[in-house]
Amino acid sequence: MKMMKMMKMMKMMLVLVVSCVLCVSAEPLHEDLNIVGCSDSDGEDMYALDGEEVWVADFINKKGVEPQPSFIDHMTYQEGAYENAVANQQICKQNLKTSRKGNKDVPVERDPPSSPIIYPRDDVELGQKNTLLCHVTGFYPAPVKVNWTKNGQTVTEGTSINVPYLNKDITFHQVSRLDFVPQLGDMYSCTVEHVALDQPLTRIWDVDVQQPGIGPAVFCGLGLTVGLLGVAAGTFFLIKGNECS
Repeated sequence: MKMMKMMKMMKMMLVLVVSCVLCVSAEPLHEDLNIVGCSDSDGEDMYALDGEEVWVADFINKKGVEPQPSFIDHMTYQEGAYENAVANQQICKQNLKTSRKGNKDVPVERDPPSSPIIYPRDDVELGQKNTLLCHVTGFYPAPVKVNWTKNGQTVTEGTSINVPYLNKDITFHQVSRLDFVPQLGDMYSCTVEHVALDQPLTRIWDVDVQQPGIGPAVFCGLGLTVGLLGVAAGTFFLIKGNECS
């Protein structure tokens, strides 16, 4: 029990979460989230509004990125946001060293992700642009690596993945995306890799679109045929009855 508590403390030390709810009544109007995290080799600083990423620190290219969806009014963060994120990383890594020293470098608990879920963003129409989503959750530490294939061939163009989001149980979830044009018979897969997995997890999705209206048309046509046969049979027996009388 003591070891589990210490591991949970390690999780909380590695990831700092600040959540602010803006409201004017008992019901919140918006939820503003800031996630700051670090490790020996990686770091994260992200702002989100109502579950959508609005600003992310790109420590590789040394700049702030605003991956905001098209359906919201674009927000621009003030100058100096990236420099502030760099400073947060220095504080985070110093806290990490202090935590490891105080806990005698207790091994970080590792939670493997659950089986990924793959689904299309919109209703599938052959030849129409769409996006496949691969949802991965329940893992710790972050991040996961997601690879896509089409008909057994690796696909990199049109792929993306969001930053890890924190779950209430202090595990993470991520969503990877693949832009595609569905064609009948095509088969896609997303494969998830994580340090807690002995082998990658793969989920397969294939394009299987039923032609609209075929089922009802066949049913109605069959019903009409049976109805006409019934009318013909009734007419035959009516004529025969009149001849007998």
